[in-house]
Amino acid sequence: MAEHVIKLPDVGEGVAEAELVEWHVKIGDLVREDSLLAAVMTDKATVEIPSPVEGEIVWLGGEIGETIAVGSPIVRLKVAGDGNAAAGAAREVKPEPAASRAKNTPTPDPSPQGGGGPPAAAAGKPQRPVSADGEGTQTGSPSPLRRGVRGGGVAAKPATAGAPRPEGEKPLASPAVRLRARETGIDLRQVPGTGPAGRITHEDLDGFLARGPQPARPAGLAQDTSVQEIKVVGLRRKIAEKMALAKARIPHITYVEEIDVTALEELRAALNKEKRPDRPKLTILPFLMRAMVKAVKEQPGINALFDDEAGVIHRHGAVHVGIAAQTPSGLVVPVVRHAEARDLFDCAAEVNRLAEAAKAGIATREELSGSTITISSLGAMGGVATTPVINHPEVAIVGVNKIMVRPVWDGTQFIPRKMMNLSSSFDHRVVDGWDAAVFVQRIKALLETPALIFVEG
Repeated sequence: MAEHVIKLPDVGEGVAEAELVEWHVKIGDLVREDSLLAAVMTDKATVEIPSPVEGEIVWLGGEIGETIAVGSPIVRLKVAGDGNAAAGAAREVKPEPAASRAKNTPTPDPSPQGGGGPPAAAAGKPQRPVSADGEGTQTGSPSPLRRGVRGGGVAAKPATAGAPRPEGEKPLASPAVRLRARETGIDLRQVPGTGPAGRITHEDLDGFLARGPQPARPAGLAQDTSVQEIKVVGLRRKIAEKMALAKARIPHITYVEEIDVTALEELRAALNKEKRPDRPKLTILPFLMRAMVKAVKEQPGINALFDDEAGVIHRHGAVHVGIAAQTPSGLVVPVVRHAEARDLFDCAAEVNRLAEAAKAGIATREELSGSTITISSLGAMGGVATTPVINHPEVAIVGVNKIMVRPVWDGTQFIPRKMMNLSSSFDHRVVDGWDAAVFVQRIKALLETPALIFVEG
């Protein structure tokens, strides 16, 4: 027997370190070649690390939430043969984005003929015997084979019957697991998690598919004295750091104005009726983006980044609009670049493309950075008013609230109108209250008379 050391590979150009967000194995587990070992995060991309060899885990190089330098050891395995042979047989570890790996993962067939057994032994390698419970074992080793290539027939850990978590509790899972669950129609709230802090793994999905959903226990009135300790790691920690930075360093001023979007909604409905394959369905966001482009042309100081350490404001001619989007993993801000050069339908198509990439966890670093001004929208959940936090180092963010029909006095009577509030925040160090009001009032005029959006010059 020999020891094989796996180091953290280069997970992206120019990346020197990554945060460890999930272990797929533990000490004593036996893994096959290509079994998932860990998931790491750099910026806002999650990458899964596979094993290049077959062996037994004898050492893990970090705790969840730790930052590991590229090239540092992360796993040590006990492998068969001498060290030179193991090193020669091991291919280079190639990290793979979590979402793409999940897309290529076949769904296991729970039937006896569905490929649920262990794969045939490769030439020159003895095949492991299979015990009566279907779990592979290795002669001379007391550790059962708990981890392997997903869909390879390794039996999942049994779960208790009934609902796996209390009502309203959010299931913990990596982006790859969430994507795979969506593709196979699995409600993660019904899947018991066997990972750290109850995290749901790919093996848990395999077991759930094989067992089928368990009947939920009837809810009763009982005291719940449980306390969960959830470590803030990965994307959640990056969001926390970003928000803390913005609120600590930027003195916010928030300006709320109501807008009559009745005419805009009529125009939007009319354009959406003309269904064409080259035209995506329009939401209110493309209209707002085009209105913002016109407004910042008159007030370029709003479309800017403030380097408060150097005391320099960078006014940008390009309008790169960040769209704050909620994903299963947390809040991200994909960026529609050069909105000033896009028409209404081009803006809509790019928003749709970026939203899908963000939700699937496959948006690139370039697509998630470089914005000069941001839109925050909660859609139908937008509420009456919000106080959006500026995306540092930008100086402005425009918050969209939900549209509601309200009675409006027209001078002689109350009439029903579709009204929406804009809640916009500005960096008060570089944007005066008057300038903020002028900017919002210009957007209001354009949205209330939407024909003006299409007037050039």
